[in-house]
Amino acid sequence: MGKLIINENKLTPSIIEELIGICPFGAMENKDGKLEISAACKMCKMCVKKGPCGVVEFIEDEIKQIDKSLWKGIAVYVDHVEGNIHPVTYELIGKSRELAAKIKHPVYAVFVGCNIKDKAEELLHYGVDEVFVYDYNELKDFRIEPYTAALEDFINKVKPSTFLVGATTVGRSLAPRIAARFRTGLTADCTVLDMKENTDLVQIRPAFGGNIMAQILNPNNRPQLATVRYKVMNAPDRSEKISGKITVQSMDKNKLKSDIEVLKIIKKKIEEEISEADVIVAAGRGIKSEKDMELIKELANLVGGQVACTRPLIESGWLDAKRQIGLSGRTVKPKLIITCGISGAIQFVAGMNNSDLIVAINKDPKAPIFNVANIGIVGDIYEIVPKLIENIKSGKNLCKAI
Repeated sequence: MGKLIINENKLTPSIIEELIGICPFGAMENKDGKLEISAACKMCKMCVKKGPCGVVEFIEDEIKQIDKSLWKGIAVYVDHVEGNIHPVTYELIGKSRELAAKIKHPVYAVFVGCNIKDKAEELLHYGVDEVFVYDYNELKDFRIEPYTAALEDFINKVKPSTFLVGATTVGRSLAPRIAARFRTGLTADCTVLDMKENTDLVQIRPAFGGNIMAQILNPNNRPQLATVRYKVMNAPDRSEKISGKITVQSMDKNKLKSDIEVLKIIKKKIEEEISEADVIVAAGRGIKSEKDMELIKELANLVGGQVACTRPLIESGWLDAKRQIGLSGRTVKPKLIITCGISGAIQFVAGMNNSDLIVAINKDPKAPIFNVANIGIVGDIYEIVPKLIENIKSGKNLCKAI
């Protein structure tokens, strides 16, 4: 970043008016004969480029360099409930191993909780070099202050270059606090991760409503933090052999104190999650009315799948928000997904493009969904879906039905 400097000794009434006219954001104001820059400034530097020479200057901030050699390793936060590890953890371990191989760094897992030592060994079946365990009674129930303190202790002692966190409810709470404590950057909901030879993490995520894919770097701060949704990365196969080691960490217990006291825990009723579905039938704007959703539900029942949809159908109140696929919904990775009347906007595609088999039905042959589909059917869903249902009911398998 940098800042704009106004050389007031070069200002005249006509120059002030000229600069005010140049600014496309209306960020320059004439205050009693003085030129002031407001918070509306977007640092476009038009006043420097097109304004009178030397009146407005842009001064770059001095960038403080960091010794990257002091930071080594890629760490993964172990997301769990009562020691039961969330699958997103294994997906992040798989990606960490891939990234670490490029820079010859170790892969760490950080397990924070109570009575979890015996469960930490499971992580060693997935190629982790070292599991750091923080096992204290104070960490029995998730409370943000003690969990953040434990992760802060780990980072201060081990100094990992990169820290990956699952974008779960817990992960979304922890990651920003860690970033704030170490005054470093955090990129949320990454869809692609890569690693440069100088250990800079390349973080890619949709931006501006999904219209572009932003590439984000954090070259002058460590650790580098990123959150990744469940079902975005691939988990490695579980090995029968154990590799790596478990290290039980100790820290000042006074740092694990919290002003929050857990009085009672009520277990949530287990619901069907489209993120876990092997087969999904998804509906989009091509569905003309709510009653026509019965057609989609019938197809889903026949193929043993779950019903999902795009954002417009959620906004219309036709399905529960938990059924939405996309950047503002759920990320899915089924063995089969059939999209019905979905154009394929990047916001939706980012939430399902890792599916094993994508079948797209759309009457527009130029619909973007066909760019990611394995099988594309051009036609009206009100003609094709009933035929699919009829073929399946007559005893044909799905491949023959299509």
